[in-house]
Order: sequence, then C-alpha cells, then structure tokens
Amino acid sequence: MVLMTGRLTLPTDADIVDETIRLKNLLGADALRDCDGTEMPEALLSEPVKKYATYYTTRKDNEWAMQNPDEIQQEYLISDRVTARGETLRIRLMEGFHTEQLKVNTLDDPKRWWEVIDRTTGEIVPIDKWEFDEVSGEVEIQTIPYHEYTVSFLAFLIWDPVHMYNFITNDWQDTPHQLTYDVRQPKTQKYVKEKLKRWCEENPHIDVVRFTTFFHQFTLTFDDKKREKYVEWFGYSASVSPYILEKFEKWAGYKFRPEYIVDQGYHNSMFRVPSKQFRDFIEFQQIEVCALAKELVDIVHSYGKEAMMFLGDHWIGTEPYGKYFAGIGLDAVVGSVGSGVTLRMISDIKGVDYTEGRLLPYFFPDVFGEGGDPIGEARDNWRKARRALLRSPLDRIGYGGYLKLASNWPGFIDEIQKVVTEFREIHENMKETPSYVAPFKVAILNCWGSQRRWMSNQVHHAIWHRETYSAEGVLECLSGMPFEVEFISFDDVKNGIPEDIKVIINVGDAYTAFSGAENWIDEAVVTSIRRFVDQGGGFIGVGEPTAYQHQGRFFQLSDVLGVDREMCFSLNTDKYNELDATHFILEDIDGEVDFGEGTSRVYAQGKNYQVLAMDGEYSQLVVNEYGKGHSVYFAGLPYSPQNCRILLRAIYYAAGMENEMKRYYVTNVDTEVTVFQKSKKIAVINNSSEAQYTEVYINGNCVYKLDMEPGEMRWVDDVE
Repeated sequence: MVLMTGRLTLPTDADIVDETIRLKNLLGADALRDCDGTEMPEALLSEPVKKYATYYTTRKDNEWAMQNPDEIQQEYLISDRVTARGETLRIRLMEGFHTEQLKVNTLDDPKRWWEVIDRTTGEIVPIDKWEFDEVSGEVEIQTIPYHEYTVSFLAFLIWDPVHMYNFITNDWQDTPHQLTYDVRQPKTQKYVKEKLKRWCEENPHIDVVRFTTFFHQFTLTFDDKKREKYVEWFGYSASVSPYILEKFEKWAGYKFRPEYIVDQGYHNSMFRVPSKQFRDFIEFQQIEVCALAKELVDIVHSYGKEAMMFLGDHWIGTEPYGKYFAGIGLDAVVGSVGSGVTLRMISDIKGVDYTEGRLLPYFFPDVFGEGGDPIGEARDNWRKARRALLRSPLDRIGYGGYLKLASNWPGFIDEIQKVVTEFREIHENMKETPSYVAPFKVAILNCWGSQRRWMSNQVHHAIWHRETYSAEGVLECLSGMPFEVEFISFDDVKNGIPEDIKVIINVGDAYTAFSGAENWIDEAVVTSIRRFVDQGGGFIGVGEPTAYQHQGRFFQLSDVLGVDREMCFSLNTDKYNELDATHFILEDIDGEVDFGEGTSRVYAQGKNYQVLAMDGEYSQLVVNEYGKGHSVYFAGLPYSPQNCRILLRAIYYAAGMENEMKRYYVTNVDTEVTVFQKSKKIAVINNSSEAQYTEVYINGNCVYKLDMEPGEMRWVDDVE
C-alpha cells in the first residue's frame, strides 16, 4: 500500500486559509510555504506540518537600502555601439535600459571602474580621451571618424530584477518597488546577520528558512519598455562592485577589467568559451559567497531551523556543482522543474540532506488565465520529469504561486492528485535503491565539464529557444536513460579518459563552449580522443561537434566521425553520399527521423561510414568505424520519445554493446522501462498522450504484454 501523505509542499496565502487546509488534507501535503508577494497566515501556524518561509537577504527592506545608497547592488552594463562621424562622440549610457531598474553609479570614480573601447580596433580608449558628463548622463569621447565605440560602466540595481519580473507578470499595481542591497558590503553584511537573528527569534513557528537565494542575482536586465533586454541564468554581471573587485584584484594578482564581465556585449553567456579571467572571477566569487552563505546557514541552525536554498534568483556564487558548495552546510536545495534536464540539475546535487522540485506550472495568472492551459502544461511537465525521477529521484515535490488560482481552475487539482500519487509510488517501489544502469558511463564533453552538470546548451533553464532545442534534446533524452552520465571538460580529456567511460558525446554549435571551439586544435585533445575511439570507445557528435576551421577541415575529428561540413571551400571536390538505412540504430523506428533545426551541408567521407539519413545530397545521420571503436553523427536531436530510442540505440552501438541493450527492454518507442533490481520492481511508462501497447523483455524473453493508458505508469515485478 502506497503511503498517501508526505513529500509534498503547497503554497498558501492569507486569504485562502480554509482552502489550504482542505487541499493539504486532500493531497496529503506535509509542508506549507509562502511565496513572493504572499504571506503565511497565522491561522496555519498551528497546522501539524512543516512551515517554509521565503527569506530574502538582499531585498524587502527599502529603508536600509535608501539609508545606504553606496551599498546597493551593482551591475556592469555596456552601452549601445555607436559609430563616430567626427572627432568627438557623445554616448548616452542609459539608452535602451529601464531607468526604474538601473541607475548609473556616480559615487565611484568612472576613470577607475569604467572602460571605453574602440570596437573597430578592440583597443581601450585612454582615460584622458573621454569624460563623463553626470548632468546629461553621457560620456564624451575623442574619436576616430567611422570607428565604433562602447562604454562599459557600473550601475546600481534600484529595482530587484526578480521582484520586477513578478511585478510585471502578475500586474501588481500598488506594490512598492523593492530595492536591492549588497550583503557582501561591510555595513550591510553586519546588518543582515543581525536581522536574520531577529527574524529567527520572531518566527519560532517556521521550520525551514528558504533562502531566495543568497547574494547575487543572475543577469536579468530590462529595456526601456519593461521587456527583458538580456537574461543569462548563469551570468555574473550583477555580482560586482568596487569593494568586491578590489578584493578580487588582491586575490588574483592582476587588475580587473570591465571587459571580463561585459565580454564585447555577450555578457559571458555560457555559450561563450570562458576566458581565464572570467574563470578566475567565478572561482573567487564562489569562495567568497559560499563562505558568507555558511555564516547565515549557521545562524539558522543555531535556532533549530533548517536552511534551504532556492536554485534560482540570487544563486550566483553558490553553483551546486562547484568546489565550495558542500561547505555551506545547507539542509536542502529546491528548484524549478521544467523538464527532465532541470530535474536532474537539482536531484543530482550532493552535499545536502534532501532535494525538492517546484513542478510547473507556477500558479501565476499568465498560465491560469485566458488562453492558458495549466492542465496540459502540468501533464507535459510531469511526463518529462517522471522519466528523470525514475533515474535520479527528488526527495520532495511542491508547487509555487497563488493557490487560489489553481483551486479555481476546473480539473487542475485532480491532475495534481495523479502527479502526487505517482511520485509517492516511485519512492514506495524503489525503496531508496538505485535503478539499473548500463555497465559503462556516458560522458558529455564541453568547456564547462562537471561544474555545470545538466546545464549545457541553455540560456535559462527550461526556456525553449529555436537555436538550442536540437542540441538540448540530447540531454533531455539522457535525463531518463539507463546510463550514469558524467560531464567532462577538455582538461579532463587531456589528463586521461577514465576507463569506465565508454561513450563520449559532443553536442553544440561551432565556436560555442559546448562544441569546444579552439580546444579542437589542441593536439593533446584530438589525439586523446582518437586513441580512445581507436581502442574501442565510442564518440557521438551532434550539430557541429569538434568544429574549428583548421588545416583543411571544419570537423577536426572528421576521421573519427566519418563526416565533415561543407564551408564552401571545397565545393570543387565532389561528394558521393548514398543512403543505406538498414542499421541497428533504426531497427525500432517507423517514419522519418526528426533532426529539429538540424545542421546543413554535412557530408560523409572516408572509407568506413554508412549514411542512415539524408537531406538531399547531404547527410543527417552517419555511423562510422574507427579502429576498434564506433562513432555516430546526428545533424540535431530534439527531445521526443522516438529520438530517445534512437539515441539509446546509438549509445549502445557506439559502446559496442548492442546485446546489452536488451537486458531490459520495451518494444514500443513511446514507452520506457526502469528497473529497480534490489526491490524487484519495474516501472513501465507511457510517454505519449495516446494509449499504447508494449511488450517488456528481460534478457531476451518477453515477460509482459501491456495495454497502457495515455501517460500511464505501470509497476510490474522483476522476474529475472
């Protein structure tokens, strides 16, 4: 009998006390929480459940921020690029920025902390060649006609970006804008610690303090029309101040440049190959932030409360796969689950007692309103998350937003009941034992390696981009597959590929951090991987793997992959690609393969390739033999149940272990199987919105024939 209570957190608010209690009892919730813009009602403090309180270290105290304007948080911005048409040029700094969110820092010396760059030459304009006019908010530059210029400058964050986002999304009218303040600064740091102690004393009924998050907001900047101008969930642009940067200079041993942050206007997007200076800054910030976060967590623990971190908002510096995260001493991490990838991003975290996921949709008006489809969104979200849960389970789930919206939406609570029941069934049947995985590891190779597990090929978690979905789909497929997945860097490759890794995957666009850019002209990298495959390893490339134009090749491991990309330099060389779609990888597949946006002009070459799919004269799916090993090339691989099966087969083929794939196997590509050998239980899931028939095989024998309802999860016994 599955325990029908526990492992669930519900949001509440002051005007929905009775309904909160009803839903708590109906759904078996064992924890209640407040949210941004809501309050925990006193009437619920006596309920026999855990109470979570959202705690903000950087906002919700405008009085302190206004009294200490020099310790408001800051962000590095870069002006518009402006072309000079004479020997002087004036650039208005706040052009295109929202002046309710950002204000130019005029307190600290611009000549010390700002930078004017001639973007035509890349040279720094000497400080005696420009002046800041504070009255007009413009910088006047002595220029070379028809050169292009930018100004990198510091600005105060006078409206917290997440509060601004929630304000706009929820159409708040009478809520004051919340200023930010920088907890790294001396006065504010002392004040925040004392304030936290007082808060703990004044809130004895609160069991879990949910830090949202600690000190530095990811990059979220709005334009002058209150639209998002740029957002980088991994961005460090808003973690700067002269106080912090002076400490960095002493730590690093060299002078800081604004360019290390604004990065030509790319703001160090995670798609950029990180510079040494940016890596140094990340390292420094993580050391400092994690140490200070530990002090706040210790205060919480001293009052007998748990400390939980929200993986979002002000999470910069507390990256959970960084070297210093475990030292914070957190009890838990909670984060938003928008897919299997984002679930694994949370559930794989070590160094905490438990992990919790906020399932989508959030109970916000943009979904629970005209044109919204919260039930459809909940189903789609759960089916993706469920695959990953079966491989790496969260300890708890919950929801966020305004409970009244969810309660009033017809049929939504019924849908949540199904989700919560299945979540508890997973824990009941797995009995805290791991699921079966293949007898080898799969590695994702990129510039970031293990520091950002399950974070590759995305701008902001669970946000769809046309440019990325064909690559991110690889990780989404992997999140629910029977493989132990490692994330390795090019330095790891140079230091030696571990023996338990049997397949390496490189996926991304050329010149990005995920494909690898200049790392592919590093002799130590290419020879290490060639040796790995030649001796029996597998290599899978998606999009533009190993790409860097060099020595007559675009794909630097074109010999391993059996493909290269036509860059119009070799159109005079004829290519004779022919389709031969009979292969182990496609045995289960009916119909066309979806390559998403794909990659054009890829052609097979060499002597040991086989083309499995083509687009006109060019190739989309190619396998190749290289010594004792195998490679597979995909033009793209967005997430779908069929593509999960194709990738599953491709990995076993690349590993040279095709027979191992049918140790546990289901015949229908819309279904998947997860086995918990120690508890003798098997989960079969239908990932589609239609009824499906599937057969379950164990060691080559058909043991179950199942007719499954749309989206069903069926538990059967492991009879091996």
